[in-house]
Parts: sequence; structure tokens; C-alpha cells
Amino acid sequence: MQALPLRLARSSLRTAAPLVRARGIAATANASSTAASTSASQSVIPLSNVEAQWENLNHDDQLAVHQQLAELQKKDWKGLSIEEKKAAYYVAFGPHGPRKPISAPGDSLKILLAVVGAMAVAGAVSAGVKSMAPPPPRTLNKEWEQASNERAIEQKMDPISGIASEGYKGPTFVVSK
Repeated sequence: MQALPLRLARSSLRTAAPLVRARGIAATANASSTAASTSASQSVIPLSNVEAQWENLNHDDQLAVHQQLAELQKKDWKGLSIEEKKAAYYVAFGPHGPRKPISAPGDSLKILLAVVGAMAVAGAVSAGVKSMAPPPPRTLNKEWEQASNERAIEQKMDPISGIASEGYKGPTFVVSK
């Protein structure tokens, strides 16, 4: 016999407006005394304000809002209010969770300045290392390379297809300009 009133209380809870828990706010009792004892720590979060409160809600509250919106979306979409549609869109596609932007608005200037600063430091380090480097070897000048060509011809280096061959037009030892 007690199962029937309990079943009626549960069904009235399902058909009543879904409640979403918020921290530290008590709600009014709705269907029965059992409903009053279970909903004493629950409060209605208006769906028109979900965007502002989403980050402050704990995981259970976010799940409850998500479930509430899932139930609302099973109804005819023409019957939903604008606030309910906005809340459903925000929960499904809003900038939270994996879609949360990596950088906050206004951070692009800081990022740009950091990149320019890093490039300036890298350029200064490169110039400092280059200024302390020894001079290039004496064999890396045009005269030395031309002398290497003449020496290769004198020694008949690669006489069939190389620099010592007749009418050779290929690359030589001269690289400097």
C-alpha cells in the first residue's frame, strides 16, 4: 500500500518543473513531504542566466541543467522560450570545457610583444656570437678558389668528364662571388 503513494510522489516530481540545485539556497516544497525533504537543498536556476552562472556551478549542477534542457528539448521547439533555446545552445556549443578559448580577450597584444621580445633577444644573441667568432679561413676567398681550379687543371684531375677534360663547362671550385 505504501508503494502507491511513493510512486505517485515520484511521478509528480517528474512532471513538476525540474529543479536545479544551487549551493546554500533552500527551495519551497512542492508535491509531498518526501519531495519537500529531498528538495530542501535545491533551488531553481533560471535558464535565462545559465551563461553567467555556468562556470560557477559544480559538475552535478551542470549535469542537472543539462538534463533539464534535454527534457525541454524533447518538447516541440516552437513551444520553447527564447531563454530556453539560448540556454540549450550555450550548454551544447558554448565557450566552456574543450571549446574554452586558450587565450583571454586582450592577450593578443601580450603575445605579440612576447614574440617580438623573444626575436629581439635571439637576434642580439646571434649578433653577439657572430661578433666573437674568428674570421673566416683564408681559403674561402675568390683568389684561392681560382688557384684551386688552376691546380686541378695542372694535375689533370678527372680528365674524362671533370675540370681537366676538354671543353668543360660544369661547376668549378669557385663558389665566392
